Amino acid sequence: MKIFAKSALAALALSSIAAAPLLARPMTETDLAMMKRLAAPVMSPDGRFVAFQVRETDMDANKGKTDIYIAKPDDPTSVVAQVASSAKYNEHDPAFSADGKYLYYLSNESGSDQIWRYDFLNQSSTQISKFKNDVAGFKISPDGKKIAVWGDVAVDCFGMDCDHSGDTSKPGPGSGREYGSLMVRHWDEWETPGNHSRIFTYGLNADGTIYGSGHPLDEPAITPKKPDAKKVVGDAPSKPFGGGEEIAWGADSETVYYTLRKADKDEARSTNLDIYSSHQNYDAATNLTEENAGTDTLPSASPDGKYLAWASMARAGYEADRQVLMLMELATGKKKRLTQSWDRSVQSINWAPDSQSLYVTAGEIMDTPVFKIDLGGKVKRLTGAGHVTAVMPRADGSFAYALDSVTMPTELFFRDKKGKVRQFTSVNADFVAKIDPVAVQRFSFTGANGDKVWGQITKPAGAKGRLPVAFLVHGGPQGSFGDNWSFRWNPRVMAAQGYAVVTVDFHGSTGYGQAFTDSINKNWGGWPLEDLKFGLAAAAEKDKQVDSANACALGASYGGYMMNWIAGQWNDGFKCLVNHAGIFDLRSFSFETEELWFDEWDQGGPWWSRTDAEKWNPVNHVTKWRTPTLVIHGEKDFRIPYAQSLATFTALQRQGVESKLLVFPDENHWILKPKNSVQWHRTVFGWLDKHLKKSGK
Repeated sequence: MKIFAKSALAALALSSIAAAPLLARPMTETDLAMMKRLAAPVMSPDGRFVAFQVRETDMDANKGKTDIYIAKPDDPTSVVAQVASSAKYNEHDPAFSADGKYLYYLSNESGSDQIWRYDFLNQSSTQISKFKNDVAGFKISPDGKKIAVWGDVAVDCFGMDCDHSGDTSKPGPGSGREYGSLMVRHWDEWETPGNHSRIFTYGLNADGTIYGSGHPLDEPAITPKKPDAKKVVGDAPSKPFGGGEEIAWGADSETVYYTLRKADKDEARSTNLDIYSSHQNYDAATNLTEENAGTDTLPSASPDGKYLAWASMARAGYEADRQVLMLMELATGKKKRLTQSWDRSVQSINWAPDSQSLYVTAGEIMDTPVFKIDLGGKVKRLTGAGHVTAVMPRADGSFAYALDSVTMPTELFFRDKKGKVRQFTSVNADFVAKIDPVAVQRFSFTGANGDKVWGQITKPAGAKGRLPVAFLVHGGPQGSFGDNWSFRWNPRVMAAQGYAVVTVDFHGSTGYGQAFTDSINKNWGGWPLEDLKFGLAAAAEKDKQVDSANACALGASYGGYMMNWIAGQWNDGFKCLVNHAGIFDLRSFSFETEELWFDEWDQGGPWWSRTDAEKWNPVNHVTKWRTPTLVIHGEKDFRIPYAQSLATFTALQRQGVESKLLVFPDENHWILKPKNSVQWHRTVFGWLDKHLKKSGK
């Protein structure tokens, strides 16, 4: 291979990130928006190379540009090389061929997202798919002779070449859409009934070209050919965020295992994802997890063909239940809950090449480490602090992995078989070298119910004197403000403005055992608020620079709900609040949101069946509001519709409380576009500075 020659293609530095100068300059919101984003790493079959995508920001165009790179994880002398990349188009989601000679990837160079193949020897790319529909993703069979392709396709089409959308909601003659069941919109899009995310398999020639008309894995949904075939219509992978982690080829290269969310009258209330198997020679797919009404996902077939592993939630309707690692003997169908006695929730699954163990990630006290689990269920932690998002095992027991933290965006690391770790990418070395470092420390305290609760303080390294506080409250609510990087709510960029950033993993957070996560159920404004009060005081006790009397609180989603709750229940605690996409009225929210299972599980059923429905409802306490509040929302947010923020702003304005409303017409629950991110941060920083820095001196 020529790709490791030192040439103009070697665009990314390989050396480890150097320590930043103590007095470089504070990190800015533009730095955050412009930082490169490494994702989708994959290892070659022989373990010698790792390919990955890097997104760079074009601020003028207000969008990102993605290219593909390749590196040697265990060779300190190699350089990171750019491959399969063009100046104008996006290349992403790389995958090696079975023999490692080629790299398949997605590109929009043809005008739509299609599959391309890069030849390492000739350093050239060829388009291998020309479907009428956009390709959302693909997976190559172990023998390299087949490929599974998925995308949004009409339910009556047998392949990716479809001339119509299948949309049944537009009877005409006007522009109106008709729906007969719930889930009429999801996340940030209105649903298109008759069109779903679907998987098709094709043949793959030796020259990389795709052949065949396509074999739909959900064929019984189109035209059952067997009297007993069950008609199942749904999305595989699931929407809105499912991808390749929900699809796996079996070792026989004939069977595909995939996660499907059924689309029926119960979809808006159900978390019942199931894992199906579909053999290339049979028409009907088989539901392997039909007995479980909770979520089953992340199918992963062992290389030796003996087992299928997946993650399973036992309780129906609960999206934050513990994900237990399941193991099934494919020959007998016998199933085992491999990590039933381990009180952690599995987030990703990768088999060791010898099929005798699995590498998984799971949250654990502010970290997301790699764990190795043998077939008897024994668990061993392998990595330290930080947030691991991808694991790539090798035959000798070593592995590469993607890691980020509060201080560092995602980079790639290699852990050799003796446990020694080396970083082998530094895609943001140029940014990190320019900006001031931050100091990060964890602390714990006794919170609500007498339980141990954890928090974190991020502040400018070397800062002098007392620091005003930005008190961040995470969303979810079943989530964590742990040791991880974010391009939206980033403690490092907030600390760079001269603040001590304090976070608390209150009751309901993940990584502390399932009982701790469950404790927020029907308790939204109870123990979490106690934890936040205790936590801010504990942070000030832990670090005397933390000026808890000069603080603003900020939160999004559930964190935004908590801003409204704090406004009524802790109205003397903060100089200002920042409420992004927060819930104002739990009653109206329960009828407006799209994924009803979330609200109904956390609050105790549909609104009319709740025994104490108004107990934690912020709208009941608006007359106590007096804290200056910045309210932010995206108009395309269907999880928490923007009317909730309009109501919050109205309540503030009508009572004469200092307030400002910032609305993004082109954003959903998150702020994603570069220029919008910059505007969001500048508005937030201005609000904090106005209320903290003038009074904190």
